[in-house]
Amino acid sequence: MEFKHRSVLLEETIEGLRIRPEGTYVDGTLGGGGHSYHILEKLNDQGRLIGIDQDGAAVAAAGKRLEEFKNATIVRDNYCNIQRVLDELGIKKVDGILLDLGVSSFQLDTPERGFSYMSDAPLDMRMDDRGAVTAADIVNSYSRSDLARIIKVYGEEKFADSIAKHITAAREGGPIKTTGELVEIIRASIPAKFLKTKGHPAKQTFQAIRIELNNELKVLTDTLDTMIDLLTPGGRLAVITFHSLEDRIVKNTFKNAQDPCICPPNIPVCACGRKSKGTIITRKPIVPSQEELDDNPRSKSSKLRIFEKA
Repeated sequence: MEFKHRSVLLEETIEGLRIRPEGTYVDGTLGGGGHSYHILEKLNDQGRLIGIDQDGAAVAAAGKRLEEFKNATIVRDNYCNIQRVLDELGIKKVDGILLDLGVSSFQLDTPERGFSYMSDAPLDMRMDDRGAVTAADIVNSYSRSDLARIIKVYGEEKFADSIAKHITAAREGGPIKTTGELVEIIRASIPAKFLKTKGHPAKQTFQAIRIELNNELKVLTDTLDTMIDLLTPGGRLAVITFHSLEDRIVKNTFKNAQDPCICPPNIPVCACGRKSKGTIITRKPIVPSQEELDDNPRSKSSKLRIFEKA
């Protein structure tokens, strides 16, 4: 299947990165190379783009899309290893970093990847298929309390306890192997009157399992400060999120990086010695225009936040 992914908030992101023609940039979630292509168009021969993605299909597709550019380097890895990747390339600092989080259209539209609740397929959900653990392992091995916890916290699902109860009961008759089986279990866990009003009943649970499996929130939390530290003065970090949990992490990290002081408010002069790392460019997150929403409904929940290094 051809790798297809609509780059969300494309113009806003490229403009927000304020690209220097001779600069070095990192796309930490390369995908099909949509954002990277437009970054490369703005670079001269001295400029460079490092694209990182853990998905083998994305790396292959981006390689083809970006093959006309001689100053693009593509690495298959998780963006949490950005420091190591740059060290191995002999790069100390970069002028901009982009993260476009979440699941790509290609991943959702390839049934055998198991990300989508819209088709019946093996319960996989691995963003990196070299990993040994799949979504099926979580569904079939986690305790009822652990399932309820991740569905409630990562899926923000009000019926998490009921869904966890039904999952653990269903698997007593044999392992749950497919997305279709899981969807029907989830559907049976939610009161009928809510099924008509909450959108697809499995959306939040699938999100929760995917986040848990791919360790998405911890990776984001642990890496944002490192990315800010890797920027040159005036360099920018742009992050596109797709749900409130991601956005909250980005918002709070940027806020702490801008104002890290931990002194009591009644002390007139800062005594903790913590220095600001820079400035939040987006006082409020940038969201898609109505035109983009009409053209690409999957962009609906996206938010872009940008931080500039001092």
